[in-house]
Amino acid sequence: MPRAPDTGTRTDERARTLLRLLDADDLDAAIEAGLAGFDADAAPALPATDRERLRAARDRLLAAWAARDRHRARNARLARRATEREAGRTPPAAATDKPRLPAAAAAALARAKARAGGNGA
Repeated sequence: MPRAPDTGTRTDERARTLLRLLDADDLDAAIEAGLAGFDADAAPALPATDRERLRAARDRLLAAWAARDRHRARNARLARRATEREAGRTPPAAATDKPRLPAAAAAALARAKARAGGNGA
């Protein structure tokens, strides 16, 4: 029965693949190959300089993603505030009924109609 490859060997192969992709400046393929979650210290057969290159590339990627998330959150927050500000500036919709008179004017009109003998209609 064939033996399964050692986990360390697979990790070293994966590290070499990631390094090749980074050297070819194919960051998208490196991301798809698992750069963001790769632990460079788990590849003991690699030279320390290569492990550091992988660690630095991963850290730059994670920092860029965090910055992108902060930027998106800021834009959403600014858009929400602008919408709330616009909603506060919009005048209320006009009522379909006749405009209401102030209380003092309505009372004066009612008295005038009563004196004139009108029924208020």
